[in-house]
Amino acid sequence: MMVPLALMILGALAASMAPRLMARSDWPDREPVLALWVWQCVVAGVLLCCILAMSLSAAAAWESVRSPVFGPAPRVVVEAYALQGYGPWAGVLALLLAGGGAWTGLALTREVRDARARRRRSRDELRRRVPLLPGEEPAGERLVVLEGDRPEAWWLHHSSPQLVLTTAALRRLKGRQLDALIAHEQGHVRARHDLLLYCASALAAGFPQIPVFAAFRDQVHRLVELAADDVASRRFGRLTVALALVELNEDRGVFGPCPTQLAEVPQRVDRLLAPAPRFTPGRRLRMTACAVLLPAVPLLVTFIPGLSALT
Repeated sequence: MMVPLALMILGALAASMAPRLMARSDWPDREPVLALWVWQCVVAGVLLCCILAMSLSAAAAWESVRSPVFGPAPRVVVEAYALQGYGPWAGVLALLLAGGGAWTGLALTREVRDARARRRRSRDELRRRVPLLPGEEPAGERLVVLEGDRPEAWWLHHSSPQLVLTTAALRRLKGRQLDALIAHEQGHVRARHDLLLYCASALAAGFPQIPVFAAFRDQVHRLVELAADDVASRRFGRLTVALALVELNEDRGVFGPCPTQLAEVPQRVDRLLAPAPRFTPGRRLRMTACAVLLPAVPLLVTFIPGLSALT
């Protein structure tokens, strides 16, 4: 049972150490897209450790699982894993990991269902506040303007996404600042940040005791905003994006001495006004390649016995 245990230890180390290492690093704010990629690779590596350990344990416990797992593999490969020596704990471990996988699926299903319900309520509210006029096509416009005293902007996700702006936002933002706000929101849509947020929220809700999933959720919410800021700043400049953020949020108390729910907004403004130097393309490429190795390590640990038996 050495391989499943090695996979579980590897997954536990990654789940406990990755949040600490990322929290101590200052580079994610400089490269939010790269940081999102690293986080996804870390979570994928942890999940892959669990899936592979479950597969080997189930193959050791039940013959009906062993055949599809190993398929047409030579006998020498199967013998290299010494499945008969796993003992009665193999079935218990497989059932625990399978239960965790089922719970993850339920959490993701619940998150997607709740998100659809929220979108449905938003669409109903939008129809109530902006009824269609005779001859108008439903969801035909990409931009919807609502009467509102608070400057706000958000995308309404459905078959035809719509950008919703309040009149207060239009009064506050002029020219390039409004264009920067629209570019920021378009950055979210084009990168499909909503899907990433769903997965992160589902994992954190399903396994609140596992630090890596809670950290993944918190960091994803922050990093997607930084990434969208960078998308807008590349087109309209960092100063323009920073001024747009100030105009949108200055009446919400986020720049005061007391912390609020939007306390990250001042940090985003400071980051835009005093940007740290970005990594060179070579360094970004090296870090991207190193991140790919994180989910590759569990695969290597799993296949080493079989590859060694064939050589």
